[in-house]
Amino acid sequence: MASSSFSQLAVLTLLFLSSCLANAGTIAVYWGQNGKEGTLSDTCGTKNYGYVILSFLTVFGGGQTPVLNLAGHCDPPSGTCTSLSSDISSCQSLGIKVLLSLGGDSSGYSLSSSEDASNVAACLWNNFLGGTSSSRPLGSAVLDGIDFDIEAGGSDYYDTLVQTLANYGDQAGKKVYLSAAPQCPYPDAHLDKALATGLFDYVWVQFYNNPPCQYASGSAENLINAWGQWTQSVKASAFFVGLPASQDAAPSGGYIPPSNLVSQVLAAVSMSSTYGGIMLWSRYYDLLNGYSDAVKGSV
Repeated sequence: MASSSFSQLAVLTLLFLSSCLANAGTIAVYWGQNGKEGTLSDTCGTKNYGYVILSFLTVFGGGQTPVLNLAGHCDPPSGTCTSLSSDISSCQSLGIKVLLSLGGDSSGYSLSSSEDASNVAACLWNNFLGGTSSSRPLGSAVLDGIDFDIEAGGSDYYDTLVQTLANYGDQAGKKVYLSAAPQCPYPDAHLDKALATGLFDYVWVQFYNNPPCQYASGSAENLINAWGQWTQSVKASAFFVGLPASQDAAPSGGYIPPSNLVSQVLAAVSMSSTYGGIMLWSRYYDLLNGYSDAVKGSV
């Protein structure tokens, strides 16, 4: 009986120490691809998120005129997206970082040379970040950084784009936060060279629509193994577990019920010194399913 009591006490002590040693995280969410997901201001007003990623700049590079696609929220060519400036400032006043995502599920982007990458960096700096332009699509608000969700084309010259954006920030004395959303199979086919720069602040690995390294059949083993490879192989300030906010958000799987996320995944990955939290695709699905509401106290 005494031995059994001692064992129970030891287990409880270990659980307590684990909870104390685990690193606290936050939630990142993609916003902008469904007009029914609510306003940007309302999204930030939930206070569920530490990062909101505007998605997407779907056309850039190769001398093309960049195209911002925010679905039903506004129409960049007619100038209506400048109304988001106050929403962006409102989010930032709450301590939420707002980034612009490049790429997504589109074939309209690529980089053809180092010069092309430098030109895209200048465009991003002047139109969305700390530079100046007479035609800023989102108005006067200054975004906190740029996200790379590159899922098409080659991998060349994104390292130049990353380095040039970081240099702009250094020269202006204003940090440009850089994030990436690679697929969970390592190394990523499109972002490997960019990630090798070691300049990324946040890496939200997409552990969905990727059967070899996602949660499946109640098992988190493949996900946790892939997490270990990413965090050990890539230099970044923080890593996030990228997840679908509902089953409908990921046709090829990877959805994790909230209770399973907490007990099977976060219990393991939050012990990493570079654990940053979770990323959700997307605000629309999160609004429908209440995923962030269910897990925010445990992330």
